[in-house]
Amino acid sequence: MSEADAGNSGAGFGPRPGEEAVALPAAYDAGLYFVGRVRTPWTRREECPRNSAQSDAVCTLEVEPRFAPALRRLDGTTHLLVLYWMDRAPRNLVAQQPRHAPEPRGTFALRSPARPNPIAVSVVELLGIAGGQVRVRGLDCLDGTPLLDIKPYFASTDARPEARVGWREADAARVADAARGPDPSEVSGPAGGRDAP
Repeated sequence: MSEADAGNSGAGFGPRPGEEAVALPAAYDAGLYFVGRVRTPWTRREECPRNSAQSDAVCTLEVEPRFAPALRRLDGTTHLLVLYWMDRAPRNLVAQQPRHAPEPRGTFALRSPARPNPIAVSVVELLGIAGGQVRVRGLDCLDGTPLLDIKPYFASTDARPEARVGWREADAARVADAARGPDPSEVSGPAGGRDAP
């Protein structure tokens, strides 16, 4: 089975009700090189953390020997941006139904690995470098995931404290409203409502 066929099949993910899939283009627009593999403790999707912030596991970026010189002068850096290729995710979903969400969302509104180009990014803590082995903390992918790139994380340019995700704030407000229950002034009627004398 070709990679395109595997992407269309969902590779074991299977669409949920409310999800929308499309036919993928017949050819790719670009090529890339895997610069190594990510070694993690997780071999099954169910074992992976939901996101990299939930992971304390020490993982290893195994950089191919030919690309190992690219690690020069990286020691002393505290955090990295790691880009990796979620090779076992479906690539044809344009709308997805997260388990926790009340309705489907567009793929580009989600951080799901299922996307036309299954590129994931995590900010990780750099623990050490030995040869082509880079030990890090803060990944959320399966063992053997292809490694695309490693970049130094610059807090001065990469951090955006003012960033917001609209649907996430709306969901949080809906949950908070449900936890509070109805406003007593609006349901108590004339005896205790805001129109009462």
